Amino acid sequence: MLQELENDNLQEIVSNNNIVFVQYSATWCGNCKIMKPKFKKLAGENESIPFVIADAEKFPASRELADVSNLPTFAAFKDGKLVNQVQTNKMDALIELFNETTGN
Repeated sequence: MLQELENDNLQEIVSNNNIVFVQYSATWCGNCKIMKPKFKKLAGENESIPFVIADAEKFPASRELADVSNLPTFAAFKDGKLVNQVQTNKMDALIELFNETTGN
């Protein structure tokens, strides 16, 4: 399940789901645009897990849930807590984060 945040409510999504994957991005970020379809593809292959795209500039409370110092940042939350994150434009690093979080 993929959704793009329309409100600054990532904490609610993280609290209500066992595992959540987030892509922090911004409209001006070129690497974010490159990674977005790859993130969407991974979401489509894992329909039972929420995947969220959060604009790091529009939603400061959502941004504070991870250490977002560069974009894109991908964050994995499990049982309501940040378990790991990676700042990358490489699909391999995103898949590695996904696999280590889900145990695949």
